[in-house]
Amino acid sequence: MFDRSSMPDGLANAKDRPVLIAGPTASGKSALALEIAQREGGVIVNADALQVFGNWRVLTARPSKDEESRVPHRLYGHLAGDCAYSVGHWLREVDDILSDWRAGGPRPIITGGTGLYFTALTQGLAQIPPTPPALRAEADARVARDGFEGLLAELDARDPTSAQALDRQNPMRVQRAWEVLQATGRGIAAWRADTPAPLLALDQVTPLVLDAERDWLAERIDRRFDLMLAGGALDEARANLANWTPAAPSAKAIGAPELIAYLRGEIDLNTARQRAQAASRQYAKRQRTWFRSKMADWHRISLPETD
Repeated sequence: MFDRSSMPDGLANAKDRPVLIAGPTASGKSALALEIAQREGGVIVNADALQVFGNWRVLTARPSKDEESRVPHRLYGHLAGDCAYSVGHWLREVDDILSDWRAGGPRPIITGGTGLYFTALTQGLAQIPPTPPALRAEADARVARDGFEGLLAELDARDPTSAQALDRQNPMRVQRAWEVLQATGRGIAAWRADTPAPLLALDQVTPLVLDAERDWLAERIDRRFDLMLAGGALDEARANLANWTPAAPSAKAIGAPELIAYLRGEIDLNTARQRAQAASRQYAKRQRTWFRSKMADWHRISLPETD
């Protein structure tokens, strides 16, 4: 898949730069990162918000133990499923890895599907104060009871600048913007306007984004979930069943709520499978939209490749 000769000269010859590989779920990011690391050396660094949790390997498509044994991997499965983790946490951990690289350590190959991580890394992250736990609990309760539309309506009325800049179909982003406004009295857009310098400017890296064709990707997503079921996803869900809570950060793993519902006897397995596949396709659509709108300056690799 990876052919440097197809890239502009400035990227093709930059073997000492960190490599960033973004792309939607099931597009082959991890395989590409492994190929580059095995061919050219480096440490693979996770940039997926759900692959940081240790309680879901199969369901979040984390690299296998065999793949992890071939080259160094960092920030995979290193947190308990109930740990709070944000883009700020991730940036601090990546900063340590970058410091190692600048001191002569292996070159980072940073890969994942969380677009916000990549834009924060290459464009900077606003220093927004954390949400007080009581306010987060209030927001969680409102969303659980009424959905996120009420929070969005409040944002439209009180902070239209932030509201219009949001991914308005993403409940997590809407809730976060509402929490910031409630906690600080200042909109999230205003905070972001004061963003500090990034850890890695785009001209310091080789930035690659996998631009997957919709139908091709949908088929891969559906096939991969079937492989997950065959490869132990249900056993993994059983291991999480006793301590399952929808509020846990790791509970956002796509397919987790559906498999838990099946194990509880609430739906049959085929319904769980179909719902999880649909949720994954919807997530991929949001990812593709983010990459195209926020990462237009990245070098694009079109998938499937044609001769």
